[in-house]
Amino acid sequence: MFWSLIMFPQDIIMKKRDGNVLSKEEIEYFVKGVVDGHFQDYQSAALLMAIFLKGMNAQETSYLTQAMMNSGEVLSFPAIPKAKVDKHSTGGVGDKVSLILAPLAACCGLCVPMISGRGLGHTGGTLDKLESMKGFRVDLSPKEFEKQLEHLGVAMIGQTSNIAPADKKLYALRDVTGTVESIPLICASIMSKKLAEGIDSLVLDVKYGKGAFMKSFENAKILAQNMVAIGKNMNRPTVALLTDMNQPLGKMVGNALEMIESFECLKGRGPKDLVDLTIELTAQMVVLGHVEKDIHKAKKLVQEKLASGIALEKMKEMIACQGGDPRVADDYSLLPQAKFQESFQARQKGWVYEIEALKVGVAGMILGAGRESIKDKINPAVGFTNLAKVGDEVKPGDLLCTIHYDDQHKKQEAVHLLEKAFVIRETKPPLPNLIQEVVQ
Repeated sequence: MFWSLIMFPQDIIMKKRDGNVLSKEEIEYFVKGVVDGHFQDYQSAALLMAIFLKGMNAQETSYLTQAMMNSGEVLSFPAIPKAKVDKHSTGGVGDKVSLILAPLAACCGLCVPMISGRGLGHTGGTLDKLESMKGFRVDLSPKEFEKQLEHLGVAMIGQTSNIAPADKKLYALRDVTGTVESIPLICASIMSKKLAEGIDSLVLDVKYGKGAFMKSFENAKILAQNMVAIGKNMNRPTVALLTDMNQPLGKMVGNALEMIESFECLKGRGPKDLVDLTIELTAQMVVLGHVEKDIHKAKKLVQEKLASGIALEKMKEMIACQGGDPRVADDYSLLPQAKFQESFQARQKGWVYEIEALKVGVAGMILGAGRESIKDKINPAVGFTNLAKVGDEVKPGDLLCTIHYDDQHKKQEAVHLLEKAFVIRETKPPLPNLIQEVVQ
């Protein structure tokens, strides 16, 4: 009997290698072994590859998520009576929705404990954008985090080493073993971190297209369905929106520049695609938080709060609480400024038929707005403004975007990519639906 309770890493690896279902105990043993070192890296890598090849069913994925969530500290805010609701995006180019949504949702009566990440590759990170504001702290302690949530209803911080430490180790292994694309592993990685925030419910923005992690709509939908199922299995109601990321979101890309566009949205002057998506995601949060029962009433509430200007004031309060200068919301000269600006213009007459978000994102990374490696330093000032949108009619000399740069050589590299990113044709393109489907 005693020996039947003993597990060995190789037994679990072989079981999954052969396509069998792992038990809750086996998965918990694996995650614990990853954190305490009982599982060697080569054994963890072998199991990750077995999962990549053989998959996991919904129950296994829920067990993995729960074990990873419980591998560290799980936050709880019992003293806060409001519904705790967060939003997560799978990442894209120009996606600054969180910066607008967090204070807006708080104004609608929710508590928003948002733990965000840094940018890597062509996608921008919320923390990098926030840190373009001098003095803004993303490293609040759990006590400071809770105190600000009680006082303000919103705080935006980075992941601490105590939250889902298993994910940090497993993600590093996935990155070097070619197993990043595994849907069960993606689900467990995202959901373990979000559910450790102490939230009651979650809204997901799952992006698909050339500028997204998930290139096809079909795979993005599978990912969304799996994460929604995990949320429900763990008593955290979850809704996912499937949204188009074949062109950048909004009209600005770059850290300080995206802060400016976020402030403009909070002042009622944001581009339509960014505003529409923010309203839809926030309204879904309002429904999940039981502030409104009907999505149409929720949208109306969100629109009213945005138009009133109180969400902008909430944003200023959050900036002040986290060490920044709230004057930055009205005086953009307080943000980092690039040394040079240059117009990138259309060379032919026609319609903007396509804008490859991936190429725009990589061009921004070359300028310094993103990082190839997590150790790379961000230049918060560089990027693009005045981005044209698919469906715009242009003629030679019309502006496709303005390049903000510090280095002439890097600018030239970026221009080469932009020349391939903007596709102009003689026929008007069909306009894409930004929000393709809601999964709940």
